[in-house]
Amino acid sequence: MSRQTYLELAAAGHRAPIGTHLVLHTKADAKAILLDGPRLGGVAAETAERFRTPLAIPIMDLMLEKAAMLGALGVSAAEVDGFHFEQPPGDPGDVSLSPRMRATCEAIDYVASKTSLVPCGMGIGPFSLMTKLVKDPITPVFLAGSGMTGDDEPEVAVVEQCLEVGMRVILSYLAAQVDAGAKAIIVCEPAANLVYFSPNQLEESFEIFDRYLMTPMKQIKSLLDARGVDLIFHDCGELTNEMVSRFSTLEPAMMSLGCSRHLWEDAALVPQTTVLYGNLPTKNFYSPQLTVADVERLSRELLEKMRAANHPFILGSECDILSVPGSEKEILSKVEAFMNIAA
Repeated sequence: MSRQTYLELAAAGHRAPIGTHLVLHTKADAKAILLDGPRLGGVAAETAERFRTPLAIPIMDLMLEKAAMLGALGVSAAEVDGFHFEQPPGDPGDVSLSPRMRATCEAIDYVASKTSLVPCGMGIGPFSLMTKLVKDPITPVFLAGSGMTGDDEPEVAVVEQCLEVGMRVILSYLAAQVDAGAKAIIVCEPAANLVYFSPNQLEESFEIFDRYLMTPMKQIKSLLDARGVDLIFHDCGELTNEMVSRFSTLEPAMMSLGCSRHLWEDAALVPQTTVLYGNLPTKNFYSPQLTVADVERLSRELLEKMRAANHPFILGSECDILSVPGSEKEILSKVEAFMNIAA
């Protein structure tokens, strides 16, 4: 899709939630739909139409790549969630798409072939995948940032091998989504934040941040650029200004940041060709303590301050909006509040 299209959406005051999970869970057989590509594509299309956006966005499930990688290494599905490598992983060879991945690709194909919407893909970034593969990633990342290598410290070797193997799985899955017809892909790096990278180390050097995060992301950007696919970069973690500036060098079509950031201040760090997206506290939409009036107030603040910053902006969610049993009406009332509030 032409980058100009995102800029035109922003100029028109477009707003949109990442809300496919909400609509999926209005269906009685939601679990079955996750494995049925055409029906899953239909849900993505229904979500886009319900929330008046041309972007058909898949479910933001950031466990798919871990499950596929571990499955190729012989780990059972029941063990995936709690499994962590204590030794460097072996070479899984060519990792086949899992049934969930295949369904996502088929859903993208459905949107691309059966609708006029923009088919979007979804994937986890390499650093965030690594944090799901190692029980304590913070210590080895700190040790690597202090200059230690895998030869010096076994924990560092585990992290670096997980990054390498994980990257191969990610690139394969992204390529499959592009082959299915994706015109934009949301790459999620929520672990690229101040929990996993030492603020004190970053004050001295961004070498480990660049090596573990930015270099792999540049590979992903090169893949997408070569295929004419837009990067939508998502990171809802706690960030520094320098992190945001580094993300900007990826030149994403859109950048989605969490509500810990003041987007009107980030506007000075991000080129005018990148639309800023977000960043209402949608993780709390299920809670009655965050009222509809609160959402309206926060929406007005974002709209007013982003207009003053004169930066392309789309009002939306800080992350995907999950359906919470028993809180569906509460959540939807707040989505409707920011979608319908006067600009």
